[in-house]
Amino acid sequence: MSILGRVADLLQAKTQKLLDRLEDPNETLDLSYEKMISGLQETKQHLAEVVTEQKVLERQIQSAQQEADQAQENARLALQSSREDLARAALSQRQAALEKVDTLGKARANIAAQADKLIGYQRTLEDRIEQFRTQKEVMKSSYAAAQAQVKVTESITGVGDHLSHVGDAMRRAEDKVSGMQAKADAMSDLMQAGVLKDPLDHRSSVERELQNLRSNSNVDAELEKLKAELGKA
Repeated sequence: MSILGRVADLLQAKTQKLLDRLEDPNETLDLSYEKMISGLQETKQHLAEVVTEQKVLERQIQSAQQEADQAQENARLALQSSREDLARAALSQRQAALEKVDTLGKARANIAAQADKLIGYQRTLEDRIEQFRTQKEVMKSSYAAAQAQVKVTESITGVGDHLSHVGDAMRRAEDKVSGMQAKADAMSDLMQAGVLKDPLDHRSSVERELQNLRSNSNVDAELEKLKAELGKA
């Protein structure tokens, strides 16, 4: 495969991936529903035009039939007046009118067949649109529920962008607390060892140790005193 072909495939793959990210199922479903509604409106418009043409043909047939009936009456009147020539002319008009009625009737039959087909198509399309509308609402509800579940899961696990920094912040805080505790323990040990001194305490290390011994001795004496008192009681 040529370099240009590989570049074209790569661009197509990236474009398709971008379109998948940008595509919203709810918008896609609504757009499809709107297109179906538009198609139904066009069908109704075509049906109205066909029915209108059918009505025009019916009026023309009625007019031609009236013309044929009138020509027959004219022929009868002419014969009654012994005008065979006028009767023949009237009958010729009647024949032409009847032929017109026949031609218009065939056209009307064709138009009626088209109207029936359009009516059936319209009913089928309306049923499909109603089914699609129900499925669309179900799919939109399912998508909304799944989307909410994903967002909640991302929030809990920290996968999403909203709480993606929480885990790192917690680890940094734990490291700081652990370091501070270690520092506090070290300073306490150093003070006890006499390496670090209280600037307000001017006693030497020996004096401090003796003071601790005296304090411990006083505590022991008080403890023994309490034990003696409890024993006498």
